Amino acid sequence: MQVARSATRKSPQIYLAGFDVFRPDAAAHGEQLKALCIERGLTGLYPSDGGLPAGLDAQVAARWICDANLALIRAADAVMANLNDFRGAGEPDAGTAFEVGFAIALGKRVWGYRSDGRPLVARAAVRMDAETAFCSRGFVVEDFGLPLNLMLACTVELVIGDAAGCLDAISEALGTAPR
Repeated sequence: MQVARSATRKSPQIYLAGFDVFRPDAAAHGEQLKALCIERGLTGLYPSDGGLPAGLDAQVAARWICDANLALIRAADAVMANLNDFRGAGEPDAGTAFEVGFAIALGKRVWGYRSDGRPLVARAAVRMDAETAFCSRGFVVEDFGLPLNLMLACTVELVIGDAAGCLDAISEALGTAPR
């Protein structure tokens, strides 16, 4: 007699990192992401799932959110990160980049997605001097032909597309894709 997979093992938990938490509809969007996870045999862990306690002052609330997100990453089997540009050309959200690094340091697999696969230099450079590209603030823009800073591009499994496409890649890799 064959036992259903859900009865024999829990679905992999995926921490859903990204600047999506700053959307006006962040809670609804988080529910949509978690529904996409369920369709693929995964359990999504959205950063705001812990529910911030009422009455905390700003700094205590910030520490609570940080600690809660770190705990969710520790509990996760893997991470999916929205690595689209945020608040400026060429750079993902700093908090998301930290979460990716933290997960990598814990030995967790990390998938990232972006809608634009062009090299970083094509998106962030505003001027060229000889062979060197510079951003709007005058700093050199690295040119390794990668769509992200090399520390992200070389450590995540990058999907060019959207969250659903990234979750498809995760479920395929983790063996939870519907058959």
